[in-house]
Amino acid sequence: MVRRKSRSPEAPPDAGLLPEAELELLAFLHAHGEAAPGTVREAVRTFRPLSHSSVVTLLRRLEARGLVDRRKAPAGKAFLYRATHEAGSTYRGVLSRLVKRVFRGDRMSLVSTLFDVRKPTDAEIAELQDLVDRLQGPGSDR
Repeated sequence: MVRRKSRSPEAPPDAGLLPEAELELLAFLHAHGEAAPGTVREAVRTFRPLSHSSVVTLLRRLEARGLVDRRKAPAGKAFLYRATHEAGSTYRGVLSRLVKRVFRGDRMSLVSTLFDVRKPTDAEIAELQDLVDRLQGPGSDR
């Protein structure tokens, strides 16, 4: 059995190493803010059916990584959980790892693969053009 080194408490959280189930719960918290485990469970049940105790376990793992924190709910014994970092900073690590491991560092392959699955709408093409314009505009580091 191969053992992983434990991370130092000072090491930044690495969402790029998150299992899919943890990442899905974290994504829900990023999108919806603070929530009780039951709310999280209901929100993900159509694509990730989990028991209440499994959701609590996953949220505690995220808390141990420093990606989520909790506070006592105003009533009852429940806790409310919320993401501690902005979604962008969390997902940058995930995407960086994906590009390195799956696309061998080729970011354009990632983007083109997104549109192989489903052609972009006219609105998405306009958004992409705006992004390209911003990337090529003044102040870009090209």
